[in-house]
Amino acid sequence: MPRVAAAVVALVLVLVVALWCAAAAQNLSSVSDLSGLYSLRASLGLRARDWPRRVDPCTSWAGVACSAAGRVVGVDLSGLRRTRLGRQGPQFAVDGLRNLTQLRSFNATRFALPGPIPDWFGRDLAPTFAVLVLRHASVVGSIPDSLSGTAGLTVLVLARNAITGNIPPTLGQLANLTVLDLSRNALSGPIPASFGALASLSYLDLSSNFLSGPVPLALGTIRDLKTLILGNNSLTGSIPSQLGDLSSLIVLDLIFNSLAGSLPDDLKNLRSLQNLSLGDNTLSGSLSAGLFASLTRLQSIKLSHNNFSGALPDSLWSLSELRVFDVSFNNLTGILPDLMPAVANENISGALFDLSSNLYYGVISPHFRSIFTRFVMVDISNNYLEGALPVDNASNNISFGLNCFKDAINQRKPEECLQFYTERGLSYDGNVTQSPHPSSTSKKGHRNLKYILIGTLGSTLVLMISILLLVYCLKRSGGPRVEQQESGGAAGTPGGGTQASSVAVNLSAVGEAFHYEQLVRATSGFSDVNLIKHGHSGDIYRGVLEIGVSIVVKRINILVRKDAYAAELDLFSKGLHRRLVPFIGHCLENENEKFLVYKYVPNGDLCRALQRKPEPEEGFHSLDWLKRLKIATGIAEALCYFHHECSPPLVHRTSEQSISGPPATCAYDVYCFGKILLELVTGKLGISGSSDATTNDMLDHTLPYINMYEKGLVAKIVDPFLVVDEDHLEEVWAMAIVAKSCLDPKPSRRPPMRHILKALENPLKVVREDNNSGSARLRATSSRGSWNAAFMGSWRRSSSEIASVPGQLREDQVLRHSGTTRSQGSGGEQSFSRKRPSKEIFPEPSGLRDMED
Repeated sequence: MPRVAAAVVALVLVLVVALWCAAAAQNLSSVSDLSGLYSLRASLGLRARDWPRRVDPCTSWAGVACSAAGRVVGVDLSGLRRTRLGRQGPQFAVDGLRNLTQLRSFNATRFALPGPIPDWFGRDLAPTFAVLVLRHASVVGSIPDSLSGTAGLTVLVLARNAITGNIPPTLGQLANLTVLDLSRNALSGPIPASFGALASLSYLDLSSNFLSGPVPLALGTIRDLKTLILGNNSLTGSIPSQLGDLSSLIVLDLIFNSLAGSLPDDLKNLRSLQNLSLGDNTLSGSLSAGLFASLTRLQSIKLSHNNFSGALPDSLWSLSELRVFDVSFNNLTGILPDLMPAVANENISGALFDLSSNLYYGVISPHFRSIFTRFVMVDISNNYLEGALPVDNASNNISFGLNCFKDAINQRKPEECLQFYTERGLSYDGNVTQSPHPSSTSKKGHRNLKYILIGTLGSTLVLMISILLLVYCLKRSGGPRVEQQESGGAAGTPGGGTQASSVAVNLSAVGEAFHYEQLVRATSGFSDVNLIKHGHSGDIYRGVLEIGVSIVVKRINILVRKDAYAAELDLFSKGLHRRLVPFIGHCLENENEKFLVYKYVPNGDLCRALQRKPEPEEGFHSLDWLKRLKIATGIAEALCYFHHECSPPLVHRTSEQSISGPPATCAYDVYCFGKILLELVTGKLGISGSSDATTNDMLDHTLPYINMYEKGLVAKIVDPFLVVDEDHLEEVWAMAIVAKSCLDPKPSRRPPMRHILKALENPLKVVREDNNSGSARLRATSSRGSWNAAFMGSWRRSSSEIASVPGQLREDQVLRHSGTTRSQGSGGEQSFSRKRPSKEIFPEPSGLRDMED
C-alpha cells in the first residue's frame, strides 16, 4: 500500500510542521530546556555541525523548535548523525527529554536508538506531549504499559523496528490518539479489544507482524477510522460484520492472513471505501449482488488467492473509478456480462484487471471487450472462455492463454474444453481451427502455446527475463554442471541430481511445426547481426516471421546436445504457467540441427539488467531492490509449479493437489536458483552460469558473509549499485539466507521450492522469530532446529568461512552467545539481527531422503 504509507507519512509531517510553524524563532529562555538539550547532545553523541556549542539552540540547532516564549516544543532527530565516538555504542538514551517540560513532539525517524523504550516515557514526558515518531529507529524490546500515561498523545508511530511481545491493552486508554502505526515489527498475540475505545483514531496499521487470533469486533466502533491495515499477520476467524459500521473507512487491508468464511453483507455500508484488499486468505462463498452496489468510490479490489465461488455480481461493473481489479486464483465462474463496464467510459486508464485462474466460460461480448483497452495489464488466462479472441494475438499487455479461444495461441486442448462444458451441461463449439504452419494464414495463431521459465515483474510492467532462464531447460536437458559432484552422490549427476538421457515427446502436442526455410528467412540466414547469445544448449537468434511476429530461435546442434531439444519439448508439453515465456513451435527437419521457436520478449535478460549501471544523464537507474525481489519471486513461482504442481491437465486446481518432481532434479534446480539469488544480491555476474574455479572462489568469498545471526555482514557483499535503506537491508539479508540454504552441499538439506517461495513472498518473516504463530496453513510440522541446520548448520565446507571474515564468530559460538548480538552497518548504527527464521515460513521438511544414501 505505497499510497497509504505515503498518506500517513504526510499526515505525521503535517502535524510536526504545524508544531514547528507555531514555534517562532525565539532565543531559548529556559535553563531547564538548555540543560535537557545538552544532555541529549551528549547521550546521543550528536555532531557539532548539527548542534554547535555557544549558539542559541532555538535558532541554530537542527531539528529543535521553540515557542514564541522561547521554550522547546519539538525535537526532530531525523537526518542527524552521530559522531564517530557516538556510533561506537549507540543506545536509547534520551533522558534529557524529561527536562523539556513543554515538549510537544519527538521524531527519531531513521535515527538509531537501539534499545527498548524507557518505562518513564509515559510517566515523565511533558503533559503537552502529543507526537511520538520512532519509525525505523532500531527500537527493540516490548512496548511499555507506561506509555499509556501520555494522555495527550495524538500520534504514535513505532513502525519498522524489532519490537516484540504483545500489544499492551493499555494503549486503548490514549483517548486522543488519531494515528497508531505499529507495522513491520515482531509483535505477537491478539489485537487488543480495548482499541475500540480509541474514538478519535483515524489511522491504524498493525501489518507485517505475527499477530494472531480474530479481528476484534470492537474495531467496528471507531467511527472516525479511515485506514485499517492488518495485513501480513496470522489472524484467524471471519471478517466481523461490525466493520461495516466504519462509514468513514477509506482503506481496508486484511491481506495475507488465515481469515475464513464469507464476506459479510454489512461491508456494503462502507460508502467511503476506496481500497479493499482481502487477498491471500481462505475466504469462501459467493460475492453478494448488493456488495458493490453502494461502494461507488472503490478504486482497488484485491480478492486473489481465496476460495470465492459463483459469479461476479453485475454491480461490480458499474464502478467507474476502478483502477486495480484482482480476483485471480479463486473458483469464480459464469459468463462475463453483455455490457460495457463503467470504467471503460472513463478517461483515466486502470492499472490491472486480473481474472486469471478461475472457471469463467462462454464468449466475451463486444461490449465487454472495451475493458481490454482501459487497463495497462489484463490477465484472463487459465479460464474456459471460448469464441473469437477479443484482442490481437500479438497484444503485449493482455494474457489470454489457457482458455478455449478459436484461432489463438496457447489454448487448452479441445478435449479438455469439451469435458469442462459437457460436465456443466453447456454447449461448446469445439471447432478449433489449426494451421499446418504459420505461413498458411496471415491472421491465424498457433494451436498450442507452451512456455519456458523466466523471471517476473519489473515495476509497473512485467520485466521478462527470457534468456537467463533458458538455463532451466538446459538443466532439465542435461546442461553443463554448475555444481561440484558430492562425494557419495549419484554418479554423473551434478549437485546430486539426475537427468534423463532420452525423452519421448508427442510432438503434435507441442506448438507448431515450422519449415527450415521459414526460420532462415526470419533470421536473415542466422546472421551474426541477429545472434543474441551463445547458449549452453544452442545459439539463440532474434527473428521476425512473415506475418510480422517477433520470435527467438534456438539452434541446437544435436551432435553436441543430443537430447536437449526433446527434453525441452517434453517440458513445454507440461509447463502451463503465467511466469513462463511463450513457446511457439519447432523445426525438426534437419538431421543434425533442431530448432525451437519462442515469442520474442523485448525487455532483455537479468544479465543485461544487472550489467547496466546508473546513468543519471540518461535518467536510468540500476535494477532496484523491489524489482530484484519480484524477479526472484516470479522465478520461484514457476519452479514451484514445476516441482509441486506440474501434472496432466486438470479441470481446476485445488490447494491440496500437488505432484512433485524427482527429488534429485528438484534439488539440482534449487541449487541453481540459489546462484541466481546470489547474483541478485551481489550484482556479480557469472555465478549462475558455470562451476569453474573462478565461480567456486566467488562462492567461497561470498557465502561466509551470509550469517543468520549477523545482518551487518551481508552489507559487505551487497551490489554497490543497489541503494537500500535499513528497512530493505533486512529483505536483502533474508534473500541471502535463502540463497545460502539453496546452496547447501547436501541435496536433501536444500529447502523445497514451495518453502522458498513462501520465504521470498514474506522475506521479513525469514529473519524474525515467530514464537506464537497461529497460521494453520504453514505451521504444521514446524521445527526451528531443523531449519537452523538446513540453513546454516551443514555449511562446513572449510575453515575459510571463519578465516575469511575478520572477527566473525563461528555459528555455534553465536548460538551459545548469551548477550545481544550486534553488527556495525553503514553509519555505525547497531543492527539487531539476532532473530531466527519463521517456523511459519519454513516448516520442517518431511519425507525427503538424503541423496547420498
